Amino acid sequence: MDNYLKELIKHYEGLNDGDLSMIGLQPKMDPAGNWTEGYGSLVLCNGRKIVGAENKALAYKCSKIKTEAEAEAQLEQRINEFAQEVDSLKLNLRDNERDALISFAYNVGFENLKKSMLLSLIKKGIRTPSLITSRFLAWNHCNGKVLRGLTARRQTEANLFLTGELKFFN
Repeated sequence: MDNYLKELIKHYEGLNDGDLSMIGLQPKMDPAGNWTEGYGSLVLCNGRKIVGAENKALAYKCSKIKTEAEAEAQLEQRINEFAQEVDSLKLNLRDNERDALISFAYNVGFENLKKSMLLSLIKKGIRTPSLITSRFLAWNHCNGKVLRGLTARRQTEANLFLTGELKFFN
């Protein structure tokens, strides 16, 4: 696994919940209202994701990630899972293209990658920078709103895909 893939995901997923009144790695709620832990993994309780601010106590109770080492291990496991899924598509990808798609799938889900116009372009061998960038950027919304963080992440992924350079956008 390339270090820049981990660096990209860590940069945009973050580890701290922002609540400095408590010590530790408390779960945090993502913009869609899902409770996550570690580097953006869903907190599951009895196999179901936890949604909504009203379920904060349940998210804290069901959270399994308590240390940075556990968060790192989970991140590596999830990256490997998404890498296997991206590899299952049998695309002819350079390492940087593969890593950009792994990051994308890590964030939006593999099923969303599979049905995306981005993947359709790649399957057709289309690598036009403006088209690839626009297809990455089509996934910068949450609940109907454009999010600056998602826009920056999609720009970073598109840039990595097209150039092989890891460059963070704001």
